[in-house]
Parts: sequence; C-alpha cells; structure tokens
Amino acid sequence: MTKTSDRKLAKGCYEHLGGQLGKLLLEKFLKEGWLTKDDAGDKYFYITEKGTLEFTKLGIDLSLIKS
Repeated sequence: MTKTSDRKLAKGCYEHLGGQLGKLLLEKFLKEGWLTKDDAGDKYFYITEKGTLEFTKLGIDLSLIKS
C-alpha cells in the first residue's frame, strides 16, 4: 500500500488533466510525435497518424473526441 506522503498529485481541471502530470504528458506526446500543431502559435494540437496508432494501442477510444 502506498503511503499518503509517497503519492503524486494528478490535478484535474474542468474535464481534462492539468498540473505537472498533464504538462509532462503533453511534452512527451509532442516529443514522440503523437501530437503536433500546424503552427507554433496555434491554440489546438492535432493527433498525428503515429499518435492515432499509439493511443489506440493504449486502449484509448479516439472516436470519443469531438471534432
């Protein structure tokens, strides 16, 4: 059993994962080429073909994402 002092906080923000864990995941997904932007100044990220494959391998149902 994990002691309370050993737990890491995963912050929820509205309906998404925020905080340091969200930041680390985003950085990793960008580095691995799972997500990208058309332009650095764009607000939105896009799931790449590689990302579609890898998220699907993780069991993530991308059909639930609204366009």
